Amino acid sequence: MIHVGQSALSLNDFSELIFKQNEVALDAAALTKINTNFEFLKQFSSNKLIYGINTGFGPMAQYKVNEENILQLQYNLIRSHSSGSGKLMTAQLSKALMIARLNSFMQAYSGVHTDVVELLKELINKNIAPCIYEHGGVGASGDLVQLAHLGLVLIGEGEVIFEEEVHPTIEIFNKFNIKPLSIHIREGLAILNGTSAMTGIGMINIIQAKKLLNWSVLFSAMINEIVEAFDDHYSNELNIVKRHKGQNAIAGMMREILQDSKMIRDRSEHLYNPDNLDQEIFEDKVQEYYSLRCVTQILGPVYDTISQVENTVVNELNSVNDNPVIDHENQNIFHGGNFHGDYVSLEMDKLKIAITRISMLAERQLNYLLNSKLNQKLPPFVNLGVLGLNFGMQGMQFTATSTVAENQTLSFPMYVHSIPNNNDNQDIVSMGCNAALMTKRVIDNSFEVLGIHLMTILQAIDYLECKDRLSTISRALYDEVRLIFPKFIEDAPKYKDLERVKTFLESTDHITSFSK
Repeated sequence: MIHVGQSALSLNDFSELIFKQNEVALDAAALTKINTNFEFLKQFSSNKLIYGINTGFGPMAQYKVNEENILQLQYNLIRSHSSGSGKLMTAQLSKALMIARLNSFMQAYSGVHTDVVELLKELINKNIAPCIYEHGGVGASGDLVQLAHLGLVLIGEGEVIFEEEVHPTIEIFNKFNIKPLSIHIREGLAILNGTSAMTGIGMINIIQAKKLLNWSVLFSAMINEIVEAFDDHYSNELNIVKRHKGQNAIAGMMREILQDSKMIRDRSEHLYNPDNLDQEIFEDKVQEYYSLRCVTQILGPVYDTISQVENTVVNELNSVNDNPVIDHENQNIFHGGNFHGDYVSLEMDKLKIAITRISMLAERQLNYLLNSKLNQKLPPFVNLGVLGLNFGMQGMQFTATSTVAENQTLSFPMYVHSIPNNNDNQDIVSMGCNAALMTKRVIDNSFEVLGIHLMTILQAIDYLECKDRLSTISRALYDEVRLIFPKFIEDAPKYKDLERVKTFLESTDHITSFSK
């Protein structure tokens, strides 16, 4: 059980809920606070004009709503804003959204009835995911459209994804004897006003981004083994004089991976040895290409960026992102813009740029392996068959190159794409959900590129017949992946192999750079 409301949720808590299927438990003390907050709102809102309770919404806030219509107002808001389009989000993303919304409510500043959090807990634990569309939110009054589709399900309408199929919500509610939410005061606005879609998606993006970085470091280390590189470029002595945490963390990871490799060389034994200097042209490369030699400097900023993104988005996850804020402790209601998604939007743009850089590094390392004129060790396209008759990894390079090109285009920031709307009430918006979804696409693409990269590395190891000289960590990965992607010589379709390798990379943790 992961207790929500007891303390701040961490990235690891979130990962346990999403990827390990741990269940949510609601902290009793937090539930008491939610009830106190609700009772305060009920008392305080009597005979006052309060936005979204007895007024219209957005630019129509100047219109007072009669007492007999105030509950219908909340239903109208949910139904009118259930206007999404495009692809359905995956059940995993919808679940992440619900966890983020639940955690915001558990802060007890939204004036909701405990029925809301109890219902969210039940849907999360039963893996009943609202059908939520990718297109719709501009990320200013929160993820209005995406969260409206959540609200639609909570009131028993719309559709849900259950066991990978779409069903009418009421059908699944009846199956489990779930009672739809009845609006008490402002539950409609409370559900819609928040950053929970971009935040939930963002949390998953961070988890997967960490996996990508781990793989990128490991694959970079393995290529250094393949080319029998010198060890000084990832040495502590070289990297410590550059004062960046990320660079030194990456260098430390590489040293850990390669500590018992029989292929990495010591420069002092070769190029610093006078016995080896009596020649005009050296066969040994004095320095490797940048994609091999500058790994710590390239991936170090990625490490630091992911750390910053995690800090910001986890803070958002544990924040109150509603409007107005119902503050029972100070006996007041405060109107403002805590639903605005700029924090998450900017961090998602940073993250997708950093992940695109990982895919670019992988593409350059892949090109190095495939181009025999560059590496001077391997046949063209790491072709283990007959040159000219067979093609090796030639076809797969096209896929990697085109996918990296897509990442580069997708990396233009959403954060600067504000378009005023809502009768200019929302005159500057975050586009945070768009940013998070585009970042997810870049991450998905990058797993494809790194899958092709790994397949090529394994073929190169087999050509060189060097698996017994690899480091322990590299050899363990070689053995594990060869079970799902066997060595090949004759040409055959590779798209199913790629899918298996990609799934392996997405779902497996080997070394964890951020544990240090």
